[in-house]
Amino acid sequence: MKKLLNTLYVLSEDAYLALNGETVEVLLDDGVRRIPLHTLQTIVCFSRKGASPALMGKCAEMNIGLTFFTPYGQYLASVSRSDNGNVLLRRQQFRWAENRDRALSIAKNFIAGKLYNAKYVLLRAARDHALQVDSEALRSAAARITTYLRDAECVSDAESLRGVEGNAAAEYFGVFDQMILQEKATFQFAERNRRPPLDPTNALLSFAYVLLANDCASALASVGLDPYVGFLHTDRAGRASLALDLMEELRAPLADRFVLSLINNRVVQKKDFVFSSSGAVSLTDDARKVFLTEWQKRKKQEIVHPFTDERIPWGLVPFVQSMLLARHLREDIDAYPPLFWK
Repeated sequence: MKKLLNTLYVLSEDAYLALNGETVEVLLDDGVRRIPLHTLQTIVCFSRKGASPALMGKCAEMNIGLTFFTPYGQYLASVSRSDNGNVLLRRQQFRWAENRDRALSIAKNFIAGKLYNAKYVLLRAARDHALQVDSEALRSAAARITTYLRDAECVSDAESLRGVEGNAAAEYFGVFDQMILQEKATFQFAERNRRPPLDPTNALLSFAYVLLANDCASALASVGLDPYVGFLHTDRAGRASLALDLMEELRAPLADRFVLSLINNRVVQKKDFVFSSSGAVSLTDDARKVFLTEWQKRKKQEIVHPFTDERIPWGLVPFVQSMLLARHLREDIDAYPPLFWK
């Protein structure tokens, strides 16, 4: 259980939420935790046991968002009043998505977070594995990404921003192979490819990105935003554009570093992949289960969030970023603060 930004996150899968007067009670195996409802704007529950009907009704009455997920982060349902203020938030989201300057301002911050974090993934690898990698190549790529980071601040349209992001991504993936330290013959990385992935490393990256996008979509839905209406990625039927926007800043520090840890710690090996005659590469069923188990473990690892200055698990980062984006759309804060990781 964690309270953050007026939101109560119930992370224990065995917790049950109940109402006691004007207080929410979180019933756990080791006791009861009580939080006054008037201090909360949202309750996000990852428990299998859920909440009492009385608490659901009280949250609707007090206009407190109550959202349910599976312990693995799959969105289930939300409790809200018929006149819930989320419709006003979504209207604002749609208006800003149609406004060129507003959308570009938010998109720039998504890309700023992405490039900053990609740079520091390279610098950390150069520092931590100086004897195993070409540190100069990693630092040089990081320096060029820094240049693109400055360029991104100055662009005047979304197409130019995508061009800068593409150039920076080429620099990043151009040295990605340097960070692969084990089984180079199997996991050698030449370039990013997808639909389908053509080598084991790209298969791992693609699977991690799918999971991250799903986590971001669930987080956005929990704060009342539409995951399908983005500011950087254009609208396309069936594509969760805003989830793809939000995940940009989390790709390198969360998904990419996770994939590298699976490879470098020899959690996955050549036997864990299916190589089809068409050239496509995918994980075996057993390897996919191992991947999902390790992904859940990674999401429990903690970082200090640079904006809130509080220690939280990685799994909550998409929820915090979604909440910050919602606050910016409500104009409670002047700009959307991306996650700057080190």
